[in-house]
Amino acid sequence: MKKPTSFQQQAISKKKNIYPVRPLLMDYLREHQRAISLPVTYQELRHFSGAVPVRDKKGKDTLWEAALYPQSEITHIHTALKSIYAILKTGGDTSVHKHLLVDRIDYCTFGNSNPFRVRIVNDFNDNYDYFYIKQADASRIYGLELEHILSPSRIHYYVNEQTLVEEHIAGIPGDQFLAHHLSNAEFNKVRIAKEFVKFNERCLVRLLGDMRSYNYVFDITPDFEEVQFRIRAIDFDQQSYEGKRTLYQPQFFKENLALVQLTLQLLTKETIQQYQKEERTMIARRSISSHHRLSQLLEVMQSDPISHADKIKQLAKELGTYYHTPNFESCQSMGDIVHVSLRQLTDSLQS
Repeated sequence: MKKPTSFQQQAISKKKNIYPVRPLLMDYLREHQRAISLPVTYQELRHFSGAVPVRDKKGKDTLWEAALYPQSEITHIHTALKSIYAILKTGGDTSVHKHLLVDRIDYCTFGNSNPFRVRIVNDFNDNYDYFYIKQADASRIYGLELEHILSPSRIHYYVNEQTLVEEHIAGIPGDQFLAHHLSNAEFNKVRIAKEFVKFNERCLVRLLGDMRSYNYVFDITPDFEEVQFRIRAIDFDQQSYEGKRTLYQPQFFKENLALVQLTLQLLTKETIQQYQKEERTMIARRSISSHHRLSQLLEVMQSDPISHADKIKQLAKELGTYYHTPNFESCQSMGDIVHVSLRQLTDSLQS
């Protein structure tokens, strides 16, 4: 890992297309219990009558708005949202969720997917949780599936025609962690640097782009001696879309500069290579253990036009140069590129 000399060329497409969920992908989702009926859709939630800006504890605009609905529709919407929460958490059993309330329905005007964020509150103890309702985007669904199969963490989501429901991924947002927690004297900075190297490798191998600091969270787990860190992506809109290789490597975003500097300060080149190898080995093992499901997903992805021909050609060329291999030359789709990227790992592990 080298410190980037310039961030000027890290240009993410301003507005990525929302790619439809095609029949083959929907068949895959049904087979793996990801496609279900929902009592309310994304488009229905868009029919709010007003909105109030949501501000954080310091009064700063969060770019979210609390959606306001006509009184005649609130009961139906709240009941439907509690049912969706039950689907996410208890397989649809609503008997244990009678004490839950829909506290707020937020709408985000920033980004590609314009999601709704639903805040659920336990009426007994005021504990709260979130989940999200978004437009169903094929790129994002591929990103969620690859995260579920290849990352250290499982993730729950469901699709109903053009509506996508996602669970909340808990953690400290990356930008907040870097601003307020990176200097914590009780944290072992080597462990933070190690996890950043591994996260960087995970993103590149499975081609998840745009991992700027506000698109991932730090999941902190107390251990018997120190705390463990895991970086988890929370935005999957830029799965296998852009053509520039460095857009799939978090180390090249200026928002992550503090982590790059920390890594280069604390880890030697040999140690970085060791952690990269460790992560690639773990991804290869997950690929092999989930071979049938992953093969099904990639077969669908290879036939799905989720990017532009020029971006596919550029990325295949840049990855071929980066890995010093001609294996990417025949790639005709982003699914082809992901397939070759993962095959390199499994072939290396099995050889």
